[in-house]
Amino acid sequence: MAIWYTLWDALPFEMLHWDFMKNALLALLLLAPLFGLLSTMIVTGRMSFFSDALGHSAFTGIAIGCICGLAPTGFAVAFSVAFALLFSYVRSRSNQAADTLIGVFSSTAVALGIFIATLGGGSFTKYNKYLIGDVLSVTPAEIGLLAIVLVSVAVFWVLFGNRLVLVSVHPQLASSRGLKVKATQTLFTVCIAVVVTLAISWVGLLMLNSLLVLPAASARNVSKNLRQYHGFSVLFALTASLLGLVISYHLGASTGAAISLCLAAIFAVSFILRKKVS
Repeated sequence: MAIWYTLWDALPFEMLHWDFMKNALLALLLLAPLFGLLSTMIVTGRMSFFSDALGHSAFTGIAIGCICGLAPTGFAVAFSVAFALLFSYVRSRSNQAADTLIGVFSSTAVALGIFIATLGGGSFTKYNKYLIGDVLSVTPAEIGLLAIVLVSVAVFWVLFGNRLVLVSVHPQLASSRGLKVKATQTLFTVCIAVVVTLAISWVGLLMLNSLLVLPAASARNVSKNLRQYHGFSVLFALTASLLGLVISYHLGASTGAAISLCLAAIFAVSFILRKKVS
């Protein structure tokens, strides 16, 4: 981190002379590829609201951790992974549509989280930071954890990316080719659970779903093949993250909200350009 700090101190960027801004920039440079890669998998798998449901389950885990006096993040990760595994189990044994099951799990998780957070007349205000998020509060230790998660997701994408696309588009064909459909889907849901839980305190529950959907949604408008789809998704996530950080610094607004609005603007532009590209 010392080299990172020294590098930006030598450059004429006033906003990056603050250590917390340097930490936020590095965190976003790690988070953006995560969002970009997972976004393509989420949109292709038609699970756009699953990340939102996982965010609700993570909030429930955070509430339980706070009440029990345990580390909220660790407890939230464990709870979200359990939630993802339970969802995968129910999905594999139900004839209900995925969006219906996501609605069931999401509504249950958010109700349970609010119930636990307000149990005994407890104040809800201490949980506001998880709803809005604050990437400016990220620590060097958390950045190191993010780097590990990014490498893990990249390896997962390299090993299972093509399989996941086939499983998402045509599960029966994937199964006929010997692919383990249920195992691949379960591994993917666990992957999303870990990333969503780790990012919730920096991005915010209210903004998280847009960051995991809009990059790939924009990329689909202008992509001609799968490689462009993944590449544009990561590029859009990086662009919006950097622009959002600059805008939030100069206007004093929420970084997560600024990034979401930048992604919405990118989607609007890509939507306008979609016919020219096709």
